[in-house]
Amino acid sequence: MNAERVRLGRLKRLEKLRAIARQTALAEAGRAEARLAQLEALGTRTYALITGYAARTDAECGADLARQRVYLGELQRMVVRNAGDIAHAREQADARAAQAAAAERSRAAVEDRANATQARINQQDSAAATPLGARPARPT
Repeated sequence: MNAERVRLGRLKRLEKLRAIARQTALAEAGRAEARLAQLEALGTRTYALITGYAARTDAECGADLARQRVYLGELQRMVVRNAGDIAHAREQADARAAQAAAAERSRAAVEDRANATQARINQQDSAAATPLGARPARPT
């Protein structure tokens, strides 16, 4: 019986540690999702700039037109780099979400084991409290 109580204490401590790990994993997943959202917003704004500059017709000379094309080229390179960053951030966010789910499963498994151990202790306590030869209570 004492071994069960010691086991329950260990399981409760382990559950607390796993809950902290779960909170940490959720925070990291949130940061990864926020980073992904920032990069997607940057991509949208950059694409809007490209669209706006491509539609401009206010170049007064060839030099203005050349500067505009150079600027558009830089914006397009930025979009390509940003697309790679978005793909990487999406992978990171997915990985962090998977880690958070795994941490929750791990915490829940320990909680289930602790609840089962507590139920066994309660059952042993109630069995020990019942005098030998006593009849079980009748349901009313």
